[in-house]
Amino acid sequence: MYFITKKIIQKRYHKQFLLLFVFNLFLFSVGYSQINERYSIKTIVIDAGHGGKDPGTSGRKNKEKDIALAIALKLGTYIEENIPEVKVIYTRTKDVFITLNERSDIANRNKADLFISIHVDGWHDSKVYGTSTHVMGLHKTEQNLELAKKENSVILLEEDYTNKYEGFDPTSSESYIIFSFLQNTFLEQSLNYASFVEHEFETRALRKSRGVKQAGFLVLWKTTMPSVLIETGFLTNPREERYLSSNDGQEYIASAIYRALKNYKKTIEEKSAFVAKIDSSQIISGSDLILFKVQIASSGNSISKESDFFKGFEDVEEFKINNAFKYTIGSAADFEKIVAYKKIIAEKFPDAFIIAVDKSGKIIPLNEALKLINN
Repeated sequence: MYFITKKIIQKRYHKQFLLLFVFNLFLFSVGYSQINERYSIKTIVIDAGHGGKDPGTSGRKNKEKDIALAIALKLGTYIEENIPEVKVIYTRTKDVFITLNERSDIANRNKADLFISIHVDGWHDSKVYGTSTHVMGLHKTEQNLELAKKENSVILLEEDYTNKYEGFDPTSSESYIIFSFLQNTFLEQSLNYASFVEHEFETRALRKSRGVKQAGFLVLWKTTMPSVLIETGFLTNPREERYLSSNDGQEYIASAIYRALKNYKKTIEEKSAFVAKIDSSQIISGSDLILFKVQIASSGNSISKESDFFKGFEDVEEFKINNAFKYTIGSAADFEKIVAYKKIIAEKFPDAFIIAVDKSGKIIPLNEALKLINN
């Protein structure tokens, strides 16, 4: 198994590490860095876990696949009725089997702004209960690892799963080493939404919150947007099974997830509006003496500005210095304006810094640029 794991890591690490590393450096949030265009959530993908030949966790009378679907459909209805400008897409609307790859592909094809996967938990101890919301990452507890193994084991029902998932073995702890190398680009946004969900579960739905957690979920691995996997309770706990199988319980859970979405949407759109206040008047032509920009990344290889990795950015610039490629966003003649812009960027990129470019496009020392402006 070590050989297989090593092959997985070498293959994906070699192909993706540079791009993911650079992308993690400069991704502020989808669309946040656009100066004169406000970002808004337009598309949500709701994923009802399991389905068809995959029942998921079973309680005394109920199956996870049925409860997850019921909650997913109620959630979608809340969104469609109350936030009509947001498009809702489901990975399934009936009892059918959908592979994990296809679930993430649906979200990626539709360029979703948020992916919500709904599940119901289970444990060998029937006294355990409560909700939890997970984001893709390296597990920090044995219980998180066991949950990831349980949810990922659905791939064993797929044909040729070894090749489709590049040798990944959901039952082997060693396979999960890969998640220490592949970081979720949208981790912070995913954590933000997950926190909203657990807050609503605890304060409005009056459920016991087990908190926000990280683990290596394959369904979240390949999504190219903020993504969460929500465990809405334990079917193995008789009391929670009764709650989750009831119409009222499902309505409360769905409405809590919806309210979390509404709060998350408001928060990120307010941030986008704040960025938009740095209006296009600060963008000046190359004929002016000095331009100030915010450098957010550096790479040994050039990355196309048309790449999906620059999704949400319209003002990305590349500078080649010796054998390195440097990437900037923002452009201002007014130093104070670029300082204000950098403060916004620094919320996500504490290592971002200001550079100066002369009219020929050459990067010059910042102190020299300031002297030229003062003169």
